[in-house]
Amino acid sequence: MVVGTSGVTASDVLAVARDDARIELSGEAVAALAAAREIVDALAAKPEPVYGVSTGFGALATRHISQELRAQLQRNIVRSHAAGMGPRVEREVVRALMFLRLKTVCSGHTGVRPEVAQTMADILNAGITPVVHEYGSLGCSGDLAPLSHCALTLMGEGDAEGPDGTVRPAGELLAEHGITPVELREKEGLALLNGTDGMLGMLVMALADLEALYKSADVTAALSLEALLGTDKVLAPELHAIRPHPGQGASAANMLAVLKGSELTGHHQDDAPRVQDAYSVRCAPQVAGAGRDTLAHARTVAERELASAVDNPVVLPDGRVESNGNFHGAPVAYVLDFLAIAAADLGSIAERRTDRLLDKNRSHGLPPFLADDAGVDSGLMIAQYTQAALVSEMKRLAVPASADSIPSSAMQEDHVSMGWSAARKLRTAVGNLTRIVAIELYAATRAIELREGLAPAPATRAVIDAVRAAGVQGPGPDRFLAPDLEAADAFVRAGGVLTAVEPVTGPLQ
Repeated sequence: MVVGTSGVTASDVLAVARDDARIELSGEAVAALAAAREIVDALAAKPEPVYGVSTGFGALATRHISQELRAQLQRNIVRSHAAGMGPRVEREVVRALMFLRLKTVCSGHTGVRPEVAQTMADILNAGITPVVHEYGSLGCSGDLAPLSHCALTLMGEGDAEGPDGTVRPAGELLAEHGITPVELREKEGLALLNGTDGMLGMLVMALADLEALYKSADVTAALSLEALLGTDKVLAPELHAIRPHPGQGASAANMLAVLKGSELTGHHQDDAPRVQDAYSVRCAPQVAGAGRDTLAHARTVAERELASAVDNPVVLPDGRVESNGNFHGAPVAYVLDFLAIAAADLGSIAERRTDRLLDKNRSHGLPPFLADDAGVDSGLMIAQYTQAALVSEMKRLAVPASADSIPSSAMQEDHVSMGWSAARKLRTAVGNLTRIVAIELYAATRAIELREGLAPAPATRAVIDAVRAAGVQGPGPDRFLAPDLEAADAFVRAGGVLTAVEPVTGPLQ
């Protein structure tokens, strides 16, 4: 992965965060770093105070710092700001935020020396991951505490996880890999801390996970429609063309592709006449489609933030070093919350379909709770309880973090974004949505297998076969259910639904 002065993509972030891609600095980036550093050095030599170069920070910015104390100032800002608490943040999140900070450093707008950027790349390449904690960021001057813990590792201080997964003193890990700790100079400590990199990294990863989940949810919705003997006529392209939301059309097209060739659809007026299917079945493309369009908006925001150089102050091409407010996380925080709302609604409609499959009064001929011997067996009754509990949690997670603000830094930072908190709850929501989709998949595949005499669609058959091959058992007497649900969750999480269905349907939208 070659890092230049611009052009980092979401795929680049995923490659570094999840696949341990190696990093190199381009010649262009090294030149930009050196040029910006010359500007900072020139300003540092002048008697006039310049924020971040020769002053304190935040509410302490009014103090002019003498040259002999500036190195200590940079060390101190890192040490004092590395004040996180709580559980450790996931390795992929830390790698993403480190890589994104390196991306901004290499833009040439931060005034950091080339050797500092190279050390950041060396630490990532060595598989050394700073210990970052859950709590500490308000998303105001960016993700200060999380980034400070990363900068602490750069200095050879604090704790970090080695490539073997063991947490040890960072200085020991750097020495083992031949990495010399950085001695920070003017502005460098501040430049390493002042960005939206944590919340942006989590946004990029959530977008990738949700894109796959929305496709998987289209498949499980189609399977539930099939199991309920519903009609696929509501998925006709001409119906969605007259309400031209792109996500809705894509979702309907996916469901229609999955149901092609099914003998189960269209029986909604046989033994138990229905004029139309329930909303959770009939409106699946409208709900999932609205979520898809939300993903598209969030992706646009992420792309803009990936193209940004977030720091304060910044070095401009004309040689000025100017304070600004670009570090504020509002643009990212809003879409993180928006995605949590969309994910909660997708989980909610999936749970309603599952409940319908289990209710003998609404399932059109399926046994109560899909049980083998109802009364003796409880079937999937409590699987739906678990799904309902997850949906309820999703609704709580959908309460926006970005609508909150709490003043800090003696009222200097008096309006904050809470973007880090929005990102953390979205990660939980994505995990819960995966489980919800897995439970619908589990129920729908069992229900379809209980429909004797009518063949499911070829795509459905492929999904059922893949689920069973993954260790998720089919209909039968009651058994220990948690392992089945765990296997279904692992199947969805690994992309098994799409791997099974797309050879039959072609790539889903």
